[in-house]
Amino acid sequence: MKDDWVLVSKATEFVAEEMGVALKRSAISPNIRERMDHSCAVLSRAGEIVAQAEHIPVHLGSFHVGTARLLRWLEEKAMPLADKDMIVVNDPYISGTHLNDLMILAPIMFGGRTVAYVVNKAHIVDVGGPAPGSLNPEARILQDEGLVLPPTRLVKRSKLDAEVIRLIQANFKDPETALGDINAQIAANRMGISRMIRLFERFGRRAVLEGWQASIDHTRRSVQRDLSKVTPGQYRAIDFIEVRGTFVPIRVRLNLSARGVEADFSGSAAQIEAPLNAVFGVTYSATAFAVRCIVSSTIPTNGGFYGCVKVRAPHGSIVNPDPPAPVSGGNVETSQRIADVVLRAMSRALGDRIPAASAGTMMNVMLGGRDLSGLFWAYYETVGGGSGARSNGDGISGVQTNMTNTLNTPIEVAEMEYPLFYTEYRLRPRSGGLGRFHGGDGIIRSFRVRAPTSLSILSDRFLKGPWGREGGKAGTPGRISILRGKRRFVKPSKFVVELREGDEVVLETPGGGGFGKVP
Repeated sequence: MKDDWVLVSKATEFVAEEMGVALKRSAISPNIRERMDHSCAVLSRAGEIVAQAEHIPVHLGSFHVGTARLLRWLEEKAMPLADKDMIVVNDPYISGTHLNDLMILAPIMFGGRTVAYVVNKAHIVDVGGPAPGSLNPEARILQDEGLVLPPTRLVKRSKLDAEVIRLIQANFKDPETALGDINAQIAANRMGISRMIRLFERFGRRAVLEGWQASIDHTRRSVQRDLSKVTPGQYRAIDFIEVRGTFVPIRVRLNLSARGVEADFSGSAAQIEAPLNAVFGVTYSATAFAVRCIVSSTIPTNGGFYGCVKVRAPHGSIVNPDPPAPVSGGNVETSQRIADVVLRAMSRALGDRIPAASAGTMMNVMLGGRDLSGLFWAYYETVGGGSGARSNGDGISGVQTNMTNTLNTPIEVAEMEYPLFYTEYRLRPRSGGLGRFHGGDGIIRSFRVRAPTSLSILSDRFLKGPWGREGGKAGTPGRISILRGKRRFVKPSKFVVELREGDEVVLETPGGGGFGKVP
């Protein structure tokens, strides 16, 4: 049939989506089971993305970088994958995000040879290191954030490698939950392989591969068609991430043309001894996200799209650090600022198509301690905020924005599984920036701990709120307080603290920026 490539493309996208459903339903941790902090994709034999599910933006764009680096690493180390093998890696300088994201890749064999790959990433709540949840605000080197896994054969001929499992059990502070989530990742890949083999059997190897190439070519032409409507030229912007009470700059120069988008981050700050460095995969992912926002939502996101997005980020910078710089917060916080600064540069070309800045933080909350039996528990969540106002309407209140697409953790689930009692969960009134259209409001989410607990926070936009556009005011900055009896302790955007039983933590996320002058 003339349009078989469309059927092949849509079927492959559905396989990626179904992998995500399998992963979510099989997972143990609320972070994946409830919040859906995972992503799945299908790759060609050459490692090009042919389909991805609509999961987490920071994961998805990083696949373009991380899988290419992983396959190159395997080739250089002469480490071929056999049928029913799976490779696991969390080294951010290969996988492209941070240590908590375990990436598992498996080959699809058909006709006795590798024809494609399935891959997924899932945020494992704790991968070791001194801080609960492993996103250590006080990290100075990568090893302060947890166990670093180079590419390792996790599954050999369909069997879990016992040595790798023992390594995980010896280093992850909550190994049983982690192993449950890892098994869910393995199950998702196995489902993806099964579905893809059925697709090859139905259409034949040649038709599937040609269908993928046709879809990639169609995507590239569609992206370039949309970009041809944008005024070409170079556009610059600067934004800042907060580090120890100071503003650290991120600069970008965008070259927009009908061929694609080139982003040059020269002039951004040098890498720092703090966990706010963003590895290249994160910088690429955040840039690609911003570009994705300005092209049609009906265009598939595959290698054709990624081929239109080029990124230059100087080595040794905060947007492309050299190891062993710590990077956990770069994935969750600096990624937000990279997206903001690219969108800000785009606003020079696209005018009122670009909204004001959104909350600009994932408000990462990491909790941990020991239960009555002496076992360690770890909990991770992010809290939404306000989206930026648009040229034709107010921003949205209480949503996840930019580089995260996760859900919230239901209070009932958190209270059932951890020693927490939630005292408040509501919108933060009047926190959106004023303007002709107001920014969306942030969130107030507070809880009391029912046992001694370690708390780590990685967040941002505390010193200065998200910027407005066209005369609109900035959103209200974030704020965190700890209530101990009658005393209130106001905290910075990044810290670690030991909580006593009965302490209450009050999280207030930023509102989005306003758009236009107040009438």
